[in-house]
This record gives sequence, structure tokens and C-alpha cells, in this order.
Amino acid sequence: MALPVKDQLKYWGIAALVFFVVLWFLGNIILPFLVGGAIAYFLDPLADRLQRAGLSRAAATALITLVAALVFAALVLSVIPTLIQQLTALVNAVPDFVKQFQTFLVTRFPELQDSTSTARQTLSQIAQAIQAQGGQLANGVISSALSVVGAVVFLVVVPVVAFYMLLDWDRMVAQVDALIPRDHAPTVRQLAREIDAVLAGFVRGQVSVCVILGTFYSVALMLAGLQFGLVVGAIAGAITFIPYVGSLVGGTLAIGLALVQFWGDWVSIAIVAAIFAAGQFFEGNILTPRLVGKSVGLHPVWLLFALSAFGAVFGFVGMLVAVPVAAAMGVFTRFGIAQYQKSLLYRGIDPHPEPERAPEP
Repeated sequence: MALPVKDQLKYWGIAALVFFVVLWFLGNIILPFLVGGAIAYFLDPLADRLQRAGLSRAAATALITLVAALVFAALVLSVIPTLIQQLTALVNAVPDFVKQFQTFLVTRFPELQDSTSTARQTLSQIAQAIQAQGGQLANGVISSALSVVGAVVFLVVVPVVAFYMLLDWDRMVAQVDALIPRDHAPTVRQLAREIDAVLAGFVRGQVSVCVILGTFYSVALMLAGLQFGLVVGAIAGAITFIPYVGSLVGGTLAIGLALVQFWGDWVSIAIVAAIFAAGQFFEGNILTPRLVGKSVGLHPVWLLFALSAFGAVFGFVGMLVAVPVAAAMGVFTRFGIAQYQKSLLYRGIDPHPEPERAPEP
């Protein structure tokens, strides 16, 4: 005999409460395990394809790990040092950019030559503030990614967790399935498949979009001669997954730096703008429809709210779980609406209602 709905809601509510309490108190500790699990989830379809090609699960996992290690080593030896160097140079060059902007304003508005004018003092203060805050931001971004639980622990635990979770992924899914209450197993499995479809469409697709766009922007902007093209491309690609914010920040940064560096050379500025416009067209009309799809079910506004709310409450760990939780809540909401539309509360008590008559003209 199935439990009453009231008791079921109580138990599922307790489970959700325990999840958020653990996330609150153990967020920094479980971060490497969440990242490792996310990597394993991302790579599981590739391992399944290798298995269908004839490899064992252990051989497929070992091959994926070897390729990932080679790619990571190549990034560490080639791209990452240049990226950090350009990021530091960009932060240090902000005052020079502001001075160039001051020179432009003084040329157009001679009254700003007065050192005691409010506008000139404000520009100087902005330059100093940006340099100070920019330096703190750069240091924070570089250090926080590695010092959440310690650089050594993070870099060691994440690959190990990802390896073993990828190796045992199918077995873990089967064990979780065995713990589902038998009365609700078909419904839970259907909901789990829908959540997996949403995550597969968004996470795997969006990561692919970010990597492709970041590579395109970096290479194209460097070929165009933009001084900090690698940094701009990396930033623009990395934040593409945030609706609206990625394109706005990336485009503003790219065109703003182009105006400072190529002022007067309108052809070069137009090339930089065209590169970013082409990237946005390519992303919106080709990459996102094919890799992410339109049936994901994660509305941009809902995703922005989830990222903001979970990031504010749980920090960086909250942002990692925001997308899966948002996807699950979206699936549960659609399921609840479908159940409501099948209920007597929505349809009424008459099983055979009279058809509505068309209004008379």
C-alpha cells in the first residue's frame, strides 16, 4: 500500500532539506567531488560510445583519462601562462587606457585641462580605483580557483574522483535505481530521464559552445592584432553560458579595447567588431541550436535567477549546482502542471462536460 501523499511530501521535503544543509556546511569540502562528478557525467556518453566500439569500461576510462591528461598538460605548458600574463598586463594597462581617454576628452573639451576640474579628478580616481580593484579581482580569480580547499588537494582529488566515478558510473546509476521506492520507480525514472535530457542538452552542449567560441575569439582577435586578444577571447567564451551577460560583456570588452588600441584606425576597429558579430551570429544560429537545442526547457531568466540565488547563498559551490537544480525544478514543475491538468480540480467533476457553444453573432 502506497504512503499517503502527505507523508510522501514530508519525506521528500526532508531529503531536500538535508541536501541544502549539507551544501551549506560542507560546500568547500565537497567541491572537488562535485567537480569530479560533473566531469564524469560530462564524459560518460563518450565512454559509452567507446564501449559500443568494443573497448571495456576500464579501457575506455583509461583512454579518456590519458587524452585528458595530455590536453591539460598542453594547456598548462602553452596557453595558461600566456593567459595569466596577458590578464596581468591588461590590469596594469588600465591606467594608460584611461589616460588615453583623458587625452581624447581634453582634445574635444579643452576646459578639462584644468587640473582642479571635477571631471578630471573623477577620471583620475576612476583609473586608480580600477587598477586597485582590477588587481584584486585578477588575484582573486587566480587564487580562488585553486585555494578553495587547497591547490594540491583540488588538483589531486578531482582527477581521481572523476576517474573512479567515470569507471563505475553505470554501476552507481543501477544502485541508485535499486533504492527507488517500487511504487514510484516508473515515475522517478521518467523524471530522471527528462532531467538528464535537460542537463545533457544544456551542460554538454553549452560547454562545447563555450570552448568553440572561446577558441574562435582568441585566435581571430589575436590575428586581428588586438593586444589582449587571448584574454578577451577566453573571457567571452567562458561566460557565454550566462544568458545575455556573456555577449554583452564580451562585446563591450572587445570593442572597447579595440577603440583604445586602434583609435583612428577604423578598419581595424571594424574588423574586431565584425569578428565579435560573426561569433554571435555563429553562436545564435548554428552552435546553440545544434549543440544545445531549443527543447532544453531552461528559460534564460530562470537560469539567471538560479545562478544568482545559489551563488549568493552557497558561493561558488552553489553556482555549480544551480544548473542541475534549476533543470530538476523545471522538470518537476512541468510534471506538476501536467498532473494538475489531469486532475478533477482542473477538469471538473463532470466526466462528460457539454461542449462549449460558439457565441452567437
